[in-house]
Parts: sequence; structure tokens; C-alpha cells
Amino acid sequence: MLSERESRDFADFQLILEAYQFRGYDKGVWGIYMRLLRMGIRMNHKKIRRLMRKYNLRCPIRKANPYRRMAKAMRTNAVADNMVKREFRQHGPRTILLTDITYIPVRNSYCYLSVITDAYTKQVLAYQFSNSLEVDFVLKTVELLLKNHGMTLNDKTLIHSDQGCHYTSISFRELVRNAGLRQSMSRKGNCWDNAPQESFFGHMKSELKMQAAGWKTPEEASNAIDDWMDYYNNDRYQKGLENLAPNEYYQYTLTGKYPVFMQGAEINLN
Repeated sequence: MLSERESRDFADFQLILEAYQFRGYDKGVWGIYMRLLRMGIRMNHKKIRRLMRKYNLRCPIRKANPYRRMAKAMRTNAVADNMVKREFRQHGPRTILLTDITYIPVRNSYCYLSVITDAYTKQVLAYQFSNSLEVDFVLKTVELLLKNHGMTLNDKTLIHSDQGCHYTSISFRELVRNAGLRQSMSRKGNCWDNAPQESFFGHMKSELKMQAAGWKTPEEASNAIDDWMDYYNNDRYQKGLENLAPNEYYQYTLTGKYPVFMQGAEINLN
């Protein structure tokens, strides 16, 4: 026969179990405590823990987000001024470079894409696909920019981003500064300050949507993105670029010569 205390513990545990199972979602100690309050029961959280241990009821332990820890470790107070001020296309090619990171769903996980675009020509100048959010792939994007387009940049070139931990990190700031570029950042929580880059990602994901549903591995996603980037730069024509693709438009800005195969269309530019 159960003692009075055992009977009381068992009865209280039944209340804990009811709170734990409410709506079918597991809860931790404080979730149980707050559910019990809504049942009109005030039970000390220490007692809840004791009875859970006694009757072997384990609450779910949510693992710490490694990227949150990473962001905390990388965080600095080095936020650059918003020097772009939404003047994305007022200053010519290679003056305002926009960069950001987006998530790429692959089956039940995510990969990540870092991109740098020219706000004036809308060219993708560099991009890097990664299975991890570590800062290295963002640094690699800048390194690719410098390798492939460094000769076209100058001390007036701005690289504009949000205030994410990758862009305020010491390693990113040093890389940009050593390259002779200037850094600019959107105001906190203001997506409009980098709107063209947000729009770019939106178009990319929309146009890859059908393919993305079938991606089974990061390699499949990476290969599809490689193909789309080539298509975007060379064959995706835009009204805002005089009906040209970004790479064609860049050449047009340098030479003033409209592509020969499009000259008959010049009269319809507007």
C-alpha cells in the first residue's frame, strides 16, 4: 500500500503529465509550470523537476543553435554608416556593390548562398555556395570578386550589406579595407536599404522553384545555381537594362555601342 506521500506525489505527477501532454507537444519544466497555472494549479518548479526525475519523465532538451553561438562570437560593434542611402543606380558601374546571404532548402536541411552584385549593371560579380554558415564562404565571395573584377574596382567602390555578424566581423572588415574598398551597411532592421539584393534572391528562387523541389543533395542545388547564374548574367534580359542581359549592359556602358544583333530594336527602348 502506498504511503500518504507516495500517493500525493503520484497524484501530482498525473497533473504534471496532463500538462506535459497538452495539445500533443512536449514541454520543458517551465512550459509545464505555465500550463499548470492555466489549469488553476500553482506547483513549484523544483517540485515539478523532482517528480519528473522520480517518474522518469524527460523533457526535450533543445540543442543550442551553433550559428547563434557563432554569431555571438563574431559580433562586434563595428557597424558602418549607410553610405549608399538607396542610391543604387545613380553612380555608374562598379561603384555600389551589394552583398547578402540567402538560405537554400535542400530536402530536410539548408545550404547557404553568398552573392555580390553590381547595383548599376545588376551583374553577379561573385557568389559562393556553402553547406555551412561559417564566415569563410563570405570571405571567399569577396576573394572571388577581387580575383575576377579587381581591376575594375577603385577607392570609390562601396560594398554594401546588412549588419549581419559576417559583415561586422573583423576578418570581413579587414579583407574589404585591405582591398581598398569602402564598407556601407543598411540601417538595422531596414530591408529596403538593400532592396535590389532582396529582389534578386526573390527572382532566383522563383525561377528555380520547380527544380528546387527535386534537389536531393547540396551538389544538385549547387550545380543548378551555377547554371542559373550563367543564364542570369548572359541571357536573362531586363527592361531596366535597355532590354539587355547584365553582362551585355556592362559592355554597353563601357563602349556606348548597342549590341549589333539588337540595333534594330533601339527605336523601341522606351
